[in-house]
Amino acid sequence: MSPYERLTVNLVQRGAEALAKASELTGHTKTDTVNRALQVYAYLEEVRAQGGEVLIRRSGGEIEMINFL
Repeated sequence: MSPYERLTVNLVQRGAEALAKASELTGHTKTDTVNRALQVYAYLEEVRAQGGEVLIRRSGGEIEMINFL
């Protein structure tokens, strides 16, 4: 059995732009970027499902809660 699962995804424009931006920022391929994004998304959803919050601390010290997930 292959360690890979092939998947066809239709991205909306906003998703396609986010994928291109993330790939450019990290230097990862689109495939690697999607794999990493899914792992992060699953982790964040797990935290929220267990009653936790997802917070971001910006370089200036500002903290914001992530509500878009």
